[in-house]
Order: sequence, then structure tokens, then C-alpha cells
Amino acid sequence: MALDVVDEVAAAVAAREPVNGIRIVGVDGPSGAGKSHLARSLAKALQAPIVEIDDFVSWDDFAGWWPRFDTQVLTPLLRGEDAHYQARDWTDWYGGTLGEWRTQPWTSTVIVEGVTCTRRETIGRLAYAVWVDAPAPLRLARGLARDGALAGAEQLWQRWMAEEAAFFASDGTRDRADLIIDTAPHG
Repeated sequence: MALDVVDEVAAAVAAREPVNGIRIVGVDGPSGAGKSHLARSLAKALQAPIVEIDDFVSWDDFAGWWPRFDTQVLTPLLRGEDAHYQARDWTDWYGGTLGEWRTQPWTSTVIVEGVTCTRRETIGRLAYAVWVDAPAPLRLARGLARDGALAGAEQLWQRWMAEEAAFFASDGTRDRADLIIDTAPHG
């Protein structure tokens, strides 16, 4: 991720008014677009922790995790409290088993990163929203480079990408972003 993009986002976030005393930054977009990479770079620039949506989602429940995230993370942080949440157990890669409890202490800036984290329910609750995108074939290739050794990975990715596209179109997520970043190589 280009340093100038990270610096641009960090400056824009710092210029935003906090919501209830906190700047929650959402890094959203389809799987394989480069959200995690941007979030890690942005976390360093802002000296902010990341709460990963991967701690909530599962292959068999694309959108149903939201109430748990809202209750355990977003609402407490907006009340000025620590977030205490149960993370997904990724040793059960194919299922939705929950694992350890984690605590994210309240701090003035927190990054939430992952698919649908800036959905309609976050309107007025996030200080800044970034949409990270890349063409579907590139995103699929990135996903399979990471997960392809696991049985059924390509079918899971194909199904997931279709669910993402339907959700984002219905929700209008991309249209609400403060900044859109395309991670496809240009040359």
C-alpha cells in the first residue's frame, strides 16, 4: 500500500470529529481487496488498534454475525467502554465455532477492518469509512493463494463473493465511503 495513501487517510481521520469521543475507522470492501494490508499500515500511522471482522464472520453465516459485533464491540466503544468480545475459532476453518474472549481497551481511535463493517447500521457511528476494492478475478486469486490448499476453498470463495456482491449492492456500502482505494496494479 502506497505510503501517501496511508498518510492521506491518517490525516483525514485525524481531522474528523470523534463520535461520542472516539474515532472509529471502518476499512471495508470485498474479500481479497487488500483491507487487512491497509488496516495494518493505517494502524501504525494512527497508533490505533484493529478489531478484525474475521473474528466474527464464518463461511456459513455471511451477515448474521453483526448483532454480536454491534453488542460486544461497537456499542461499548461508543459508550466510552472497553469492548469485550468472543472471537471466532479459526481452527474450525469451515464452521462458526467461537473461541477465546478478547478485550479491546477503549482508546480514542480504533480501526475496524473487514467485510461489511461499514454497513448501513454504522451510519453516524463511524468517524471515517474507507472502501478498498480490486477486480473480482484478482480478489479470487489472492484468496485462493491464501486459502487454496484447504478442501473446497474455491467453492467457498465463489459463494462468498456472490453473497458479498448482493449485500453491498443492497446496502449501498461503497457509495457511503469517505474514500475509495483501488488496489489493482496499474501499469
